[in-house]
Amino acid sequence: MESISVFDMLSIGVGPSSSHTLGPWRAAKQWIKYLQSRGLFTGVASVNVELFGSLALTGKGHATDIALLMGLLGTDPVTFDILDIQNQVNKVKSSKRLMLNFEKEIPFDFEKNIKFNRKFLEFHPNGIRFTATLRNGKNKSQSYYSLVVDL
Repeated sequence: MESISVFDMLSIGVGPSSSHTLGPWRAAKQWIKYLQSRGLFTGVASVNVELFGSLALTGKGHATDIALLMGLLGTDPVTFDILDIQNQVNKVKSSKRLMLNFEKEIPFDFEKNIKFNRKFLEFHPNGIRFTATLRNGKNKSQSYYSLVVDL
């Protein structure tokens, strides 16, 4: 089990709150690595993301949804040109397609596939749950806080 350190969650990033942008961005990238390491990535048919607690309550204002999208695209928060973020968001929104990790195109509706859930997960108030629906119809979910927890 690999964890995200507090330094990953609280380093400087885009948006008004690193814990609401940089943390989710890196969590999305970590989730992709998780899928790849288990041989699941090529079988992904769709992706849903649920935000919980304060990530959901302030997510739109803090650009958490945009940060998640950038992580799902596979961009690096340190090296990616922040001036290109809106272009990437617009491309996904207009096409309703996401190039997961810039490798695998899947259907993705920005407004429907990212859900703001006002409930809190038990472990920590800033929770994210990623769910991949695989081509075989099975779902694989994983929740992220400041560390990885398998469901």
